[in-house]
Amino acid sequence: MLKGIPPILSPELLKILAEMGHGDELVIGDCNFPAASMGARCVRADGHGGAELMDAVLSLLPLDTFVEAPVSLMLVTPGTLAGDPPIWQTFRETVDRHQRGVRFGYLERHAFYERARRAYATVATGERSLYACALITKGVL
Repeated sequence: MLKGIPPILSPELLKILAEMGHGDELVIGDCNFPAASMGARCVRADGHGGAELMDAVLSLLPLDTFVEAPVSLMLVTPGTLAGDPPIWQTFRETVDRHQRGVRFGYLERHAFYERARRAYATVATGERSLYACALITKGVL
C-alpha cells in the first residue's frame, strides 16, 4: 500500500498513468463502451463509477493546457436523451476540483470511437449512466 494514492487505482492503471507522456490520451469508458476492442491496453475497473475513477486519475494526472479541450465527452445521439446526461455535470465538477477553467470538447459517437482507438489506454468502468465516456489528455507538471 502506498500513501496518498487513491486505492481505486490498480497497480496496472498506475503503471499506465506513469508511462503516459504529454499529449497521450486515456479513455474512461462506461459499462456499455466497447473498451476491450479499442486498443492494446484495456484496464478493468468494474464496480467503480466513471466520475469516481476520473477523480482518482486526476489526483495524479495533470490535464494538457496546450490543447483547446483536454477532456472530451461522447455526444448524445439525437433522439436518445432529452438534454445533457446528468453525469456530464458530475464530470465537470470533478475536473474543476482538480484544474479550474478546463474546456470540454464533444465528439459524435463514431468520432469518439475513432479517437479512442488511438488512445494510450482505455479504462472499462462499471458506470451505468448513459454517455459517461470521457477522453482525457495528459499534460505536463
